[in-house]
Amino acid sequence: MDLICATTTPGEPEIFASLQGEGPSAGKPVAFLRLSRCNLACRWCDTAYTWHFTGDNRPHRDPATYDRKANQVTLPIPLACERIAALDQKRLVVTGGEPLLQAPALAELITQLPDMRIEIETNGTIEPPARVDIHVDQYNVSPKLAHSGNPAELALVPERLDHWAADSRAFFKFVLSEPEQLEEVLALQRRHAIPSERLYLMAEGTDSATLRRRQAWLAELCIAHRLIMSDRLHIHLFGDTRGT
Repeated sequence: MDLICATTTPGEPEIFASLQGEGPSAGKPVAFLRLSRCNLACRWCDTAYTWHFTGDNRPHRDPATYDRKANQVTLPIPLACERIAALDQKRLVVTGGEPLLQAPALAELITQLPDMRIEIETNGTIEPPARVDIHVDQYNVSPKLAHSGNPAELALVPERLDHWAADSRAFFKFVLSEPEQLEEVLALQRRHAIPSERLYLMAEGTDSATLRRRQAWLAELCIAHRLIMSDRLHIHLFGDTRGT
């Protein structure tokens, strides 16, 4: 069984060691595995090279599309395990794209990495099968709000949000580009009983100046509503680049 991975350069899978930049694990040294393909299409997605391939007409703020062959590589699971183990980290963050689209291969991978803590980043629309779920230590669930451009019936699946809210391993991260978008977050929090201690607000932005400008009002919102603010540490350290 193979994984379909994103690439850093053509033919080179995006597997690397770095610091987790977002959410409850921010600042921790980790191994990253970025998988390709996504079932949603966020207008502001900063990893559009995982899904916005030539011929894909779903909207994105950047009209450019990506050549699939150069930006997607098939990797046998034993080789993926070998590359991850060589990074000598205790925690693996599986990100995307949407990793749970590749649940069967993902299950095979993580069963072969028994000594690693497994963290999965997901848009929250797909149910993880038991073979994956039993090995996961943390889910970073990022439901997409209306400003992402995704229809609510695709991006905000009520039974899935209820499930994540009830799972103590699941931490919610909502991306905001304007203060008014908080109202949608608070409505979702009430509707699905999302605990405040597992709810993070994060500014949308792919450069430090934009993040700092938006964090000025985001910090005030977090204080007023007793929510947690997430930075994007990797952007400040490395910029908006692959493999970081």
